[in-house]
Amino acid sequence: MKRLFALLLLPFAAVAAAPALAKAAEPAFTSDRISVEVRGKGPDVVLIPGLSSSPEVWDSTVKALPGYRYHLVHVAGFAGKPAGANASGPVMAPVAAEIGRYMSAAKFARPALVGHSLGGAWAMMVASQHPDQVSKVMVVDMLPYMGAMFAQNPTPENVRPVAEQIRQGIAGATGEARKTQLEQTMANMIRTESFRPIALKHSLDSDPAASAQAMYDLITTDLRPELAKIKVPMTVLWARAPNAPVSDAQMAQFYKLSFANAPQAMLEQVPNSYHFIMWDEPAAFQAALKTFLAQ
Repeated sequence: MKRLFALLLLPFAAVAAAPALAKAAEPAFTSDRISVEVRGKGPDVVLIPGLSSSPEVWDSTVKALPGYRYHLVHVAGFAGKPAGANASGPVMAPVAAEIGRYMSAAKFARPALVGHSLGGAWAMMVASQHPDQVSKVMVVDMLPYMGAMFAQNPTPENVRPVAEQIRQGIAGATGEARKTQLEQTMANMIRTESFRPIALKHSLDSDPAASAQAMYDLITTDLRPELAKIKVPMTVLWARAPNAPVSDAQMAQFYKLSFANAPQAMLEQVPNSYHFIMWDEPAAFQAALKTFLAQ
């Protein structure tokens, strides 16, 4: 059951694009692991998408909540962007380092970090490594340790065999088999069927090796001890898909235990949503984000 629950959490999709907003001048920054698009004016907000996702996951959110300067991260190897340095070796820690370097290069004061799925893990990692450089953190449907879903004694070492199996499965899937695998995954990730074709394209346009390594890193990285370094306000939104093999109460308890080292974290379930909360329940997500940014 734990394996099934974990698979339901795998973030393989991205939402449809809304009309683009006017872009602000981007800070001088180059990286072989990420690129960043800047939109709007106002307090700074860094938006980080999840595995195999495009920054387009945030388009409708940016449009609905003007008055901020949004920094939309695009991870190399995801959604059509060449893999660059993410083509081999670890992905998660180096990308977090580059997001931190971007914040320093941009020279803005204590931005808010908002991350979905794997992007939420990146937000937690960056905030724990740069606790004085961020003002607040929002995590959208992600736990600080995915490996806890894969073993009775979930140390990073104990979960490496299943993480390796998943890495090989993602990296090795090709052709129709890969497409079918992604379609099945998205059916559990995305409630609104009309958006699934675009999500499928973003995933198919991602580099399999980069996505596979990023998932391996996510499963084997335990951020729970690092949460204690984050002293700023935190909001954690989570959803339980109807076919998840756990109850709402069980999921709520698991999130509470997982974020025990961040007692300031506000944990909030978003009903009637699958994994992509900003897409399946945009009004609820935008209201939560508006409250979070106003803190």
